[in-house]
Amino acid sequence: MELLLERTYHPTGTDGILSIAERFCCYTIELPWRDNRRRISCIPEGRYPIALRFSKRHQYHLLVQTVPGRSLILIHKATNALKELKGCIAPVQESLKPGIGRHSAHAFKALMLAVQEAMDQGEPVTLTITRLANRYLAQP
Repeated sequence: MELLLERTYHPTGTDGILSIAERFCCYTIELPWRDNRRRISCIPEGRYPIALRFSKRHQYHLLVQTVPGRSLILIHKATNALKELKGCIAPVQESLKPGIGRHSAHAFKALMLAVQEAMDQGEPVTLTITRLANRYLAQP
């Protein structure tokens, strides 16, 4: 299964559109791009394997693997990138402004169901992160 995260970058946060098999899944929020610095930047664009992970804090969530110079990059619930994320990615149902969203639990649940179904069938899951293509932007 291929997850595609298409981003737009802003000084106060990074917003994204997450698709599964070319179908919209949810929006995402992340920290702004700050040269891939730990705990204050979103991760670089690229292609990453995804694994299922469990912790007491987040319960079941997703781990983004092989990120250059980074570790413990997670996909978990959050609604405010600057206050709740340290380089991770948060799915949200609604994007309000850069780095801010709402209904993260609902979006996260839908994403987890799709990913777990693929993993249960033995299918590898990868995340590809790119800049949002102009084809999505509204035309004047």
